[in-house]
Amino acid sequence: MRIVIIVFYFLPKWVAGTEIATQNIAEHLAKIGHDVHIITSHDEGLPYLNQENGFYVHRISSSRIKIIGGLSFWLRILFEVHKIKPDIVHVQALNMGMPALFSKIFLKIPYVVWCQGSEIYMPDLFTRVVGKSILKNASAIIALTKNMQVKLHDIYNGKTYVIPNGINLKLYHNFSTCSKGSRNSKNIVFVGRLHPIKGVQYLLRAMQKILDEAPNAFLTIVGDGDDRKQLERLAEDLNISSHVEFIGQVPSEAVPEYICRADIFVLPSLSESFGIVNLEAMACGLPIVASRVDGIPDVIKDGVNGYLVDAKNPDSIAEKVLLLLKNDRVRTKISTNNREEVRKYSWECVTVALYDIYQKSVK
Repeated sequence: MRIVIIVFYFLPKWVAGTEIATQNIAEHLAKIGHDVHIITSHDEGLPYLNQENGFYVHRISSSRIKIIGGLSFWLRILFEVHKIKPDIVHVQALNMGMPALFSKIFLKIPYVVWCQGSEIYMPDLFTRVVGKSILKNASAIIALTKNMQVKLHDIYNGKTYVIPNGINLKLYHNFSTCSKGSRNSKNIVFVGRLHPIKGVQYLLRAMQKILDEAPNAFLTIVGDGDDRKQLERLAEDLNISSHVEFIGQVPSEAVPEYICRADIFVLPSLSESFGIVNLEAMACGLPIVASRVDGIPDVIKDGVNGYLVDAKNPDSIAEKVLLLLKNDRVRTKISTNNREEVRKYSWECVTVALYDIYQKSVK
């Protein structure tokens, strides 16, 4: 099958959940014999067309002029789709749905939309006005989680499927038995952007309470962002800076090492469409404490592979972290559950489910 995947940003310049997911989908579809083409925006210094890992990347120049530039960009994508002549178009995120809609209207090519989250949980004017038309004309609509599926029904009461993001489990095989750092300390880790929506400020306040009962606890924060200086000041104000280390941004291939050195992973987000970093923690066998928001409860089952806590609640975070720190038996059981549960999120499983939807859509 010849498949076009449309995504606004792509590697190597942009490295985030959607971009990494797009690469993995393309790689795994190509591995099983499909002709895969990614169409994305052009970045300076990168070729307009290249082949990598078995699939093609077509980069299209986009204008900074909002309305006219956007329409011109969409039409250029439509022209590229016309040249490729795919069997199906796959849109990664609703905000890139217009070229797919044009492809169906003018080229009679079916399309599927895989909603990534932010456009569903925090829809802009475009999504509210144009998104309904894009969804209505799609052959299939895919949500990352059941929670997102419900939200999609609020926008458009049509046929939807649930396919989660995946994880490359091979990257974690070497880290499944790595050492946990100093035996004299209990290590907690957070990985993500340093942005208010990630809730790190509440984790730091929780850390102050955790240290009252577990003075050997240590928090590692992996990631960077505009809030870093403010969070570092907060750690100083709370008098916990000697127990907190800000690592900064690290290459994606280095993330598993930081996670596996820890005893507990915490994700205190205020909003999180899926939280692929939870899968990374699961692959390393870490118990997880995460906010009960958006799509996280689809991945974290309270008391089974982690604990869910109320967002913006340092007391709740501290309570569950301390429960895990003080109970080796519970921590070991949850660790075992996570290593087993994460297998269903392999990219191989995700790709099989996705291709099944493609087949239904082209019939």
